[in-house]
Amino acid sequence: MLQVNNILVSYGSGQVIKGISFEVGEKECITIVGANGAGKSTILRTISGFLRPLSGSIKFADQRIDDLPPFAITALGIAHVPEGRGIFPEMTVRENLELGAYIPSAKIKRKETLDRVFQLFPRLKERANQLAETLSGGEQQMLVIGRGLMLNPKLLMLDEPSLGLAPILAEAVFEKIGEIHQEGMAILLVEQNVFRALTLASRGYVLENGQIVLKGEGTKLLQDEHIKTYYLGI
Repeated sequence: MLQVNNILVSYGSGQVIKGISFEVGEKECITIVGANGAGKSTILRTISGFLRPLSGSIKFADQRIDDLPPFAITALGIAHVPEGRGIFPEMTVRENLELGAYIPSAKIKRKETLDRVFQLFPRLKERANQLAETLSGGEQQMLVIGRGLMLNPKLLMLDEPSLGLAPILAEAVFEKIGEIHQEGMAILLVEQNVFRALTLASRGYVLENGQIVLKGEGTKLLQDEHIKTYYLGI
C-alpha cells in the first residue's frame, strides 16, 4: 500500500532522514521506533506532504505522492494524527470529530463513521456535547485518533500517541489502536514506547540518527540485544 524508497529529507542545511526505505502492506500494522530526535516525526510529515524529500520516492497504492500537496494526499486516503493532541479546545467533541470528515467521500458517510467512532470510544460519545478542552489527556488523544478515523482512511498514521500520558492511559490508547488494526485498518505507528509498539506491530523499523539500523518482526526485534540494551534497559 505504502512504499517509501530511499528518501533523503533535510531541515535547513542538516540532513534529518538519510536514505531510508520501508513499506506498509494492506491491513498491516507497522511501527517506526527510536529515541527522541531520531527523525520519526519527519518521516510522517514527509509522507503527508508537509516536507519534500530531496531524493527518493513515496508511492501510495502505486501512485507517486511525494510531489503532491497535503490536501491531495489526504484525499487519497492517508490520515495523519500528529504528535501533540491538536484539538480545537472551544469546540465540542462532536464538532471536532465532524471536522475530520471534510473531504467529499468522507462527508457522505459522516453519520455512519461517527457511530463507528463512538462505538470504539464510548467515552467520546458520553462527552459528545462537552467542549474538547474539558477532556482529560487520554480522552483528548482518543479524540484526535477518532478525528483521523472520520476521514475513512486506507492508512492511519499515528505520531507518538502515548506521549505525555500516564501509563494506564497510554495502555488504554494502545488497546484501542489494536482494535482499529483488528478491524482491518492499515496503521503506521511512530512511537517512543519501544516495547509496546513492537508488541503491537507485525513489523518494526528502528530509526537512529535518520537511518534504519534494524528491521524485522515486532516480537523478534524485542529479543535483539541492541534493543534490549539501548531501549528496554535489560
